[in-house]
Amino acid sequence: MTSTETLDPADFGFTRQAWVDATPDDVYRLVSDVSAIGRWSPTASDVAYDEGAGPEAGAWFSGRNRRNGKEWTSRSQVVRADPGAVFAFVVDGIVEWTWTLRGQGRGTVAEQSWRLLRLDPVLGRTHDDLTALRDYMAASVETTLAALAEWVTTQR
Repeated sequence: MTSTETLDPADFGFTRQAWVDATPDDVYRLVSDVSAIGRWSPTASDVAYDEGAGPEAGAWFSGRNRRNGKEWTSRSQVVRADPGAVFAFVVDGIVEWTWTLRGQGRGTVAEQSWRLLRLDPVLGRTHDDLTALRDYMAASVETTLAALAEWVTTQR
C-alpha cells in the first residue's frame, strides 16, 4: 500500500444469488452442513465442525482452502444460525460469509455474501490486490451457487 492509498474493507464486499429448487429449510440444512461445501465450492474442501459442534452460533470448524496454487487451513466460527433463513460465519477473524435464504415460488433464492471485516496483509496490500481477490471470490461464489442449484436438481 502506498502512503497515499487508503483502503476501506467495506469497498470489497459483494453478494451473489441463485434460485434453488428446494425449500429454504432444505437449503439451510445443506449450507449449514459445512462438511458438504466441497461438493459445490471450487476453493474449499475437507471442512468439518470441531468435535461435538454443529450448525449453531458459537460453533467452530476448520477447512482447507486453495487459491492460485496455494493451500491453507482456516478456522471459522458460526456467528448466526437461523434455520431456514440465515447462516453466517467468520473466517480467521478477517472475512464474514453469509448465506441468506428467501422462499420464492416452490424454491429458494439463496444469496451468498462476502464481507471483509478488516484488512490483513495475507489478503493483499493494495487496492488492486483486494479488487483481484474480491473478483476471484465472486467468481467462486457464482460457481458454488450454480453447483448447489444443479446438485439439488439432480438429487431429486
